[in-house]
Amino acid sequence: MALNPNLQLDELDLQILELLIKDCRTPYLEIARICHVSGGTIHVRMKKMEDMGIIKGSRILLDLAKLGYDVCCFVGIYVDKTSSFSYVFEEMKKINEVVELHLTTGDYSMFAKVISKNIADLQNTLLEKINNIDGIQRTDTFISLSQPIDRNITL
Repeated sequence: MALNPNLQLDELDLQILELLIKDCRTPYLEIARICHVSGGTIHVRMKKMEDMGIIKGSRILLDLAKLGYDVCCFVGIYVDKTSSFSYVFEEMKKINEVVELHLTTGDYSMFAKVISKNIADLQNTLLEKINNIDGIQRTDTFISLSQPIDRNITL
């Protein structure tokens, strides 16, 4: 993958990122040992990459099915006019079942990833929440049957 030439990253930064992509819980001192630098150097590099916006925090990955969320779907959303976008974004943020929202090209104005406990919960989310937002003309829903690939990129 080609890096943005405007970013001031060197080989050490890339090595740190590769280690964190493999396991984001790797302690800084372990990263320092592998990279043959001090723990302080790793702290400084991490802070630099956070300040540059390359590292945006950390997340815990949950097994949603084990927590009772058995349905994952994608919703293609048609927005009626450009002036409605900001309002639709703000309203979609209020819907907890919407875990991702993407502005897209092609047939849809935006695409949302929605997680639900079951089909009845999904139906409620679609009919009572998403389709009731002013500015949404209509939606198309695609239920995910499985997710055979789930990975981060490699640098």
